[in-house]
Amino acid sequence: MKNKLPHLVALLSLITFSYCSSSKKASSSASNEPVANPSFTYEKDVAPMMLASCSPCHFPESGKKKPLDTYEATAKNIDDIISRVQLPIDHDGYMPFKSKKPSLTDRQIAILKKWQSDKMPK
Repeated sequence: MKNKLPHLVALLSLITFSYCSSSKKASSSASNEPVANPSFTYEKDVAPMMLASCSPCHFPESGKKKPLDTYEATAKNIDDIISRVQLPIDHDGYMPFKSKKPSLTDRQIAILKKWQSDKMPK
């Protein structure tokens, strides 16, 4: 038994090491896979946000401000939109104007930025 014990220990060590290595490889490759990067579109994500946060002031039928009710208008003004929604709430240029609508959330601002960086898909 004395002669077999070192061989048995070595064999068990080898099996354990092999199992742990393959398990770590599987775990690490799964965690290194790219996380799904959501893409946002004007129709699905941006237009509803604009309607909820920018109407009636920026929607022509009842608004008297720069129209932001179309893809073209929103895309053309996206830099200004992102800039204004990030201003301090007491700043004159802050939007949405003076508590007429709730401020955009961090998530909503991130959606606008991602939409812009993705070349503003319709």
